[in-house]
Amino acid sequence: MTKKKPSTLVMKFGGTSVGTTEAMSQAVANIRASKLDWERVVVVTSALSGVTNLLVESTARAVRGDEVFISQAETELVKKHFELAEDLIESPAQQAQAKQEIKHLCADFANLCRAIRVLGEATPRAMDAVVSLGERLSVRLLAAALQAAGTPSQFIETTHLIVTDDDFQSAHPNLEKTEANIAAIIEPLLAQGQVPVLTGFIGATEEGITTTLGRGGSDYSAAIIGATLPADEVWIWTDVTGVMTADPRIVPSARTIPEVSYREMAELSYFGAKVLHPKAVRPVVEKGIPVRICNTFEPHEKGTYVISDEDGAAQVLQNGNSQIVKGVTAIQHQSVITVEGRGMLGVPGVAARTFGAVAATGTSVPLITQASSEQSISFSVPIESVDAVLDSLHRAFTEELEQRDIDRVWATDEVAIITAVGNGLQQTPGVAGKVFSALGAANLNVYAIAQGSSAVAISLIVATKDAQKAVQTLHHFITS
Repeated sequence: MTKKKPSTLVMKFGGTSVGTTEAMSQAVANIRASKLDWERVVVVTSALSGVTNLLVESTARAVRGDEVFISQAETELVKKHFELAEDLIESPAQQAQAKQEIKHLCADFANLCRAIRVLGEATPRAMDAVVSLGERLSVRLLAAALQAAGTPSQFIETTHLIVTDDDFQSAHPNLEKTEANIAAIIEPLLAQGQVPVLTGFIGATEEGITTTLGRGGSDYSAAIIGATLPADEVWIWTDVTGVMTADPRIVPSARTIPEVSYREMAELSYFGAKVLHPKAVRPVVEKGIPVRICNTFEPHEKGTYVISDEDGAAQVLQNGNSQIVKGVTAIQHQSVITVEGRGMLGVPGVAARTFGAVAATGTSVPLITQASSEQSISFSVPIESVDAVLDSLHRAFTEELEQRDIDRVWATDEVAIITAVGNGLQQTPGVAGKVFSALGAANLNVYAIAQGSSAVAISLIVATKDAQKAVQTLHHFITS
């Protein structure tokens, strides 16, 4: 008879979920409650809220030679972590051990910053060494707090687990080598009934040099651990109850979306829903492992499950029109730049040169649209990048502008990108017409429209003054 595989859960806690005594106490309670339902639990933690920003600022001040700021930052780090240790760890011996390790790591931080001050620059490798200290500090506190509450646990720095390349500040993991480390280090702890508490955000090269995983790094760590164990589910604990149908600050009636597909999550995240970075969940989604986004402070709420694209498409077919559009997002502070001219018609390479000029400024382009006549290309950029992009385009097309092959390159006033996201957009006829009819009925003017190749999102440009009304109008449309 084949022995049943034990159930395995990975829980990741963000900075606001561990940043105060109350938050970390709640995180401990959530872990202990989950341990009753799951045979094996692995925890991944971020740095305490605000700590990573302080570490980044400290490196910038160190480059400028600000010794006073470095000393103040060291004092602040020690104080912040000592306070949690005193509140959460009752055993004098355990508390003294945690404090000793905290003080040692904070001294390492100050020494690294002083080395940067002497050199006068912070290399990506040095930055990773400094900013990784936030997770290295918090992991010790959370593991000790679990032990103090009666749950056997062991902290582990993921420099011993996650093997990456040497692309510092945005390292890429080697899942095969990471899986071998997980088997050798984590599996024995789980077999003993312990809860391993792991640092998020960081890994190491094969030579053991500390790296970080970039934006959404702690979520990414949880997904890597979940994929390589493998886990049955990965839960991302944050300070909001899942993914919302809209920003509740704009739409007070916004509600939690019970399930989103990976593709929907990617579109929602890119266009303004900051709950979860799509890169962060890719390793587990590709293995068919569900991801749940839940609220640390409302643990009984179900939150949002991120499911596979195939399951999301099947859900639309099953539920029909009720699942056409799931969420509406907004990106503010944009401008639309247009390159137009009758001489562009049929001329190859204009688009490549346009976006080459934009790329030369280091500017990201969220939305692109082009007239079928090929006489204009329009795209959005952040409002603060407009002058640099216009200058770069004028340099790139100097000759064409002089010859009037390109009539002008110009930018709008500030605008907003409004995006409706849902798998139903791909499979339901007439949705776009209904979306724009709703906006027209609300007397809202749309400047530009774009639909991605994923076909799960429609984006449109409106004036900044109309952004809030547009989001509210579309939210009413999808929930009515």
